[in-house]
Amino acid sequence: MPILMDDLRKGISRYVCCRAGQMRKDGLKGKCVDPPVYGLAWVVLSLMPSLAEAQQFKEPPLPPLAIPSVPAGNFMELRSNHFHSGVDLKTNGATGVPVIAVSDGWVSRIKVSPWGYGLALYIDHAEGLTTVYGHLERYAEDIAEYVLEAQYKQRSFSVDLEVPRGELPVARGATIAWSGNTGGSSAPHLHYEVRRTRDQHALDPEAYGLDLPDSQAPIVRGIRVYPRDSASWASPYPGSAVGFPVTGSNGRYSLRPQDLITASGEVGFAVHTIDHYDGSPNTCGVRSLMLFVDEVEVFQVLLSEVDFAETRYANAHMDHGLFTSNSMHYHRCFRLPNDRSKLYQGASDGWLKVEPDRTYRVRVVISDANENTSTVEWVLQGAPAREGIDRRGGVTGSRFAWDRDNRFVQPGFRLHIPSGALYDDEAIRFARHTTRSPFLSERFEVLDATVPLHVAAEVSIQADQVPVGLLNKTVVVRSDVKGRSSPEGGRASDGWITASTKRFGSFALRVDTIPPKVMAVSLHSDMRGRSGFTFRVSDELSGLDEWEATLDGQWIVLVYDPRTKTLSHRFDRFSEGKGERRLVLEVRDERGNTTRVERTFLR
Repeated sequence: MPILMDDLRKGISRYVCCRAGQMRKDGLKGKCVDPPVYGLAWVVLSLMPSLAEAQQFKEPPLPPLAIPSVPAGNFMELRSNHFHSGVDLKTNGATGVPVIAVSDGWVSRIKVSPWGYGLALYIDHAEGLTTVYGHLERYAEDIAEYVLEAQYKQRSFSVDLEVPRGELPVARGATIAWSGNTGGSSAPHLHYEVRRTRDQHALDPEAYGLDLPDSQAPIVRGIRVYPRDSASWASPYPGSAVGFPVTGSNGRYSLRPQDLITASGEVGFAVHTIDHYDGSPNTCGVRSLMLFVDEVEVFQVLLSEVDFAETRYANAHMDHGLFTSNSMHYHRCFRLPNDRSKLYQGASDGWLKVEPDRTYRVRVVISDANENTSTVEWVLQGAPAREGIDRRGGVTGSRFAWDRDNRFVQPGFRLHIPSGALYDDEAIRFARHTTRSPFLSERFEVLDATVPLHVAAEVSIQADQVPVGLLNKTVVVRSDVKGRSSPEGGRASDGWITASTKRFGSFALRVDTIPPKVMAVSLHSDMRGRSGFTFRVSDELSGLDEWEATLDGQWIVLVYDPRTKTLSHRFDRFSEGKGERRLVLEVRDERGNTTRVERTFLR
């Protein structure tokens, strides 16, 4: 496709400005002043892959909501276990706002689930783009009917439907759904994405026509320094701080005058930075970070698209411990050993080898999606040679290795961390604690939830305190530092219970023999004139696993809402009927404990 010269000029200008670190705000967009000259051919070649794939809508896309677009979260914002793949748009704290097709196209996929995006809709467009609309309350009538038919055919509320092209066409500006709060949503909003159709990578909606006013430069709050190995060290943080505080505002930040960073060996840097949009106080993410040492660019982070196969590497890019424990958005300007993401550019992995007695001027340039730019700079002092030698050996003890299988065995406890599950080596931290009822094992504490896992580890606990007849009812329970417990499942074999987990913490065994609780909250003996019924459901330990209802012996759709812990049915063309009706509901938990409810009512 033809390259847009405007975009090319803008890309080149922006690139060389960033290389020199000479960007300033001019109006709402960052523009360059007196950029230095770099090899033009090299710049163009470096930009060609993205330009060649820069599909755009033929007509400017419409906003996806029938109200002004105000962001609650933005593209590539740091989230637990992933980069945010779209933009969350506010719906004034309510559900039911009309959702609009931003351009002509056709429904290509419909996914319904109690989790994730909840009710989601995927629309393909002729330009090779796909738009995604998530957490919907309900679909437009023709789409809703298509889904209902499939649910009854599959006998499942959760469906993932590939829709043949042309079966459900949509016109630009048509109402395709209404906004909601379904799935993993914590408050009413619309999750909106733009994807490249051919590989389903998520792209920045702001680069594809979504206009979100933003005149504010990113905010910088702190700097962290990470020694690479036991032969490296850096100055401790002041007082009880977990990083070096910075001073400044409006795009210019620096280390406080009283703080001097001294280091030895190899070190990496991370910056605590966030962004805000005009008219929204919500914390959002930045788009790029460039690390300069003595005016030479050594590393770049470009948060430009989401490959869903790699999105969990967000845990490696962020300081996962400070994100989960302190809600701090520290972006690493170096690559951890097992970070295989494609976010980074540069001749090195971002680590700086510090020479004794040498002074370094370090600068990080941070940009947001609208080219507003902030700079934070500081001085790093190489320690005298003797001091560097004296302080070495700060990291000691046995370690779990990121690049090999780790099998850790203790009396009554086994742990298997496969190769590639960790992002870096981790010092082994293990403790055992006595427990009392309802636990049926000791509690085994290994690392903690601040250490992320890329793939699951296996935990095995000896079940010598569990009666043989209850082994199939036994689960591994994980507790975090705040005492919150969550079931990890488990399978019994040779007197041990083994479970897969993607979180470290404290592990122990419990037995679950109690079936789920089921209570009717809007089911009456006379249901004439009513639109449907609801049950409140809960489980004490292992969690709900399956549910099924029949009406006069015929399967009916039940909608599960994990936030309200309810199962509900709205009478439809498959379940409607007059006279006395007989309802049977069965709810099972993950250990197979079942509750059965039978009711009759008039309709």
